[in-house]
Order: sequence, then structure tokens, then C-alpha cells
Amino acid sequence: MTTVAFQGVRGAYSEEAIYQFFGSDVETQPCQSFQGIFEAVESRAADYGAQPVENSTAGSINRAYDLLQSHDLRVWGEVILRIQHALLAPKGMALGDVVRVRSQPEALAQCKRYVSNHGWASETSYDTAGSARDLAAEPEPGVAAIASRLAGQLYGLEELDYGIEDSPNNYTRFFILSIDDAPRAQRSKTSLVFASRHQPGALYDCIGEFSKRHVNLSKLESRPRPNRPWQYSYYLDFDGHCQDPECEAALMGLLRRSSFVKLLGSYPAATTPTLDETE
Repeated sequence: MTTVAFQGVRGAYSEEAIYQFFGSDVETQPCQSFQGIFEAVESRAADYGAQPVENSTAGSINRAYDLLQSHDLRVWGEVILRIQHALLAPKGMALGDVVRVRSQPEALAQCKRYVSNHGWASETSYDTAGSARDLAAEPEPGVAAIASRLAGQLYGLEELDYGIEDSPNNYTRFFILSIDDAPRAQRSKTSLVFASRHQPGALYDCIGEFSKRHVNLSKLESRPRPNRPWQYSYYLDFDGHCQDPECEAALMGLLRRSSFVKLLGSYPAATTPTLDETE
């Protein structure tokens, strides 16, 4: 059976992303850290890893991109998971019994309006699924947890409400990591990291290699280079496969103009969700 590593405890949103991508016939392997995901795949303790890389409201997860640069795993696929929070409580507790809600700070922030409207106090925890697991193990009167629906099912908690996040446009993008390259797909996306030379117009010239070949860039973000203060690496996504003629030509041009290029992978592109324009 296929084994997929993820960071967190069972019931994490990363585990939901795994099931969305692979289906239910898969074995999940919890890891304590993002580093643990990479180590599990590199050692072949897991076939794949599910690494969150950015959230539509909170932005990029910098640690993830740093690990992608320092390790040699390939991006094998991507998942865009809509984050829908559930209000979970021990059996027998009703919505009117809730006094405090417990979750990871980011999840509490994403449900701030809902919690405030009910007049509940917020209590931070280290993890969304962990807060659900701990509440199931040690129930407290008036205390509910905000976590995934999956966490509620795994730990036998009552689902008092669902979809309680303030914004319906809350999505997290995950990379599926592998030792191997992804199979060629009809619609591909490519991710890479590069550094431009430290001279006027260098970054402009690098990006121009894609523009003049009509290759669409879907992401460009800078990160500090750890060994070179005030110099930056650039993470870039573009539409297409690295072996497509125009994409390959753009990459060759980038190689000539940059100080280094690391191809993270060409992989099947996930369907971009249609956002709710009313928010």
C-alpha cells in the first residue's frame, strides 16, 4: 500500500489533502516536523510526502521552501485543499454549552468572527488536530475544539458546527514530494528556484526569458539566501512542463543569465478553485 508522510497528528489538514489526492486506499505516516517529511521520503520509509507550501490568506510557508532548496526531492504533484473548520466537542455537549474554544492560533484567527459572535473565549493550542485529540482524551466542561472534520471522526467527538471559517476563500496548497519525477500530464506546472546575478537588470533579464516565449508565470517570490546576507533566491512557478519546447528554451535562457537554477519538478497541475467574489 502507498505510504504518505505528513507533519502533525492524525486528523491534520495535511492528512485530508492526502486523501483528496490519493483516495482513501493509502497509509498515512505522521511526522513531528516538516524536516521529518523530507527524511521519511529520502529514506524510503514513505513513498511520498505531503508538504503545505502556501495558504490563500496567510501566504507562503517559508520553512517549506527552504527545505525544498536544501533537499533533492521532486515535486510530484500538487493539491489545493479548501480549509473548512469544524467545531468539535465531547459527546453530550451542545452548542449552547460551549464557553471556550481551543485550537492552533492560525485556525482561531480564521474563525475569529464566528467565535466573537458567540461570545466565546479563545484558547491557543499547538495544533488543530492535536487540540481535538487532547480534548477527546481529557474532556473539559464548556470546552470545544476547532479542527478538521476528519479529526472529529477519528477521535469520536461531536461535530457541533461545520464550515465556521470567516472566509470561504481559505485554501492551502500542498506539494506531493517524491524521489522520482512525476509522469507527464496533459496540463503541467513547473516549480524552480533560482538566483540572479548581483547587477542592474539581472532579475528583469531572467524573467524576460519566460515573457518573450509567452510562458505564463503563476508565482514569483523572493527568499533570503542563508549564506549570503542581503542576497535573495527566487521561487518561481510557470505553466507547462520543463520539456515543452518553449519552456525548455526559457529554462536554458535562465541558466545562462542566473547564478544558479534548481528545478523542483514538473507535475500535474491541480485545478485552481473558483473563489467567492463576495468576500
